[in-house]
Amino acid sequence: MDAKKRIMATLAGFVVFFFMGFLLYGMLLMDFFMANSGSATGVARSDSDMQWLYLALGNLFYAYLLVYIFDKWTTINTFMGGLKAGAMIGLIVGVAVDFTMYGTTNISNLTATLVDPLVLAVMMGASGGVIGIVLGRK
Repeated sequence: MDAKKRIMATLAGFVVFFFMGFLLYGMLLMDFFMANSGSATGVARSDSDMQWLYLALGNLFYAYLLVYIFDKWTTINTFMGGLKAGAMIGLIVGVAVDFTMYGTTNISNLTATLVDPLVLAVMMGASGGVIGIVLGRK
């Protein structure tokens, strides 16, 4: 696959991932995660202190992870294929990261630890679907 298609797929996945993160974490579930934070204090950044560049870079690399897997290790090039694979990868990555964080920090309680991988699965599923479309274009 050519570099232009990988770049376009990464950017498309990034846009979806970033928007979904804003919608899910920044709006719909913000109160839920605040109510289920752990005993650690001063962890969350305020809107005025948000490090947007690093948040965007993290989202970009999540999208590229899917592009890399879809392009190098599989032949995923449809919306449904990307949706399913992205959701499963998101769930696995989410469980791994959240359980590790729960076991080593006081950032969130067990309820948030169990819900967060589901949110990541939705975000990566949606991104994966869009990435699949872009990778499948002739």
